[in-house]
Amino acid sequence: MREELKKKGPFESLEQEAMLGILRTSDLLENRLARLLRTFGLTPSQYNAMRIMRGEKVPMPCLEVADRMIQVSPAITRVVDQLLNRGLIHKQQSNQDRRVFLVGLTDEGLTLLDKLDEPIQSLHRELLGHVPAEDLHSLNRILQIARERIPG
Repeated sequence: MREELKKKGPFESLEQEAMLGILRTSDLLENRLARLLRTFGLTPSQYNAMRIMRGEKVPMPCLEVADRMIQVSPAITRVVDQLLNRGLIHKQQSNQDRRVFLVGLTDEGLTLLDKLDEPIQSLHRELLGHVPAEDLHSLNRILQIARERIPG
């Protein structure tokens, strides 16, 4: 990691080195994902929101989509508006609570996600397929342990 970052001295701690390694890796992975999604006219936040809606299968509250996002998106309204303008999702006011808006995928949105499934899986294999499965299981476990102690 020191060579990659061209760092002259040692890291101040093992935790610092690990955190910088996670951030650097995350940036590389996110950039490749964003590049792929850009070819389909989507941002990672838009894609994430659409995947959440597809998984739910029925219209769901906007704020629940925001709560389930991989990256915290304080601008969920903007993400929803962008997807609405493209006709990829629909939005309706809840009958139970007039303050709540429900969002769900349109047929066009579902079709776009279906087109993305294989390219996304292919990207996952390209970027992490060289890592043995046992190491990926360990990595997932370690990252879960780290996330559990980070306050929201």
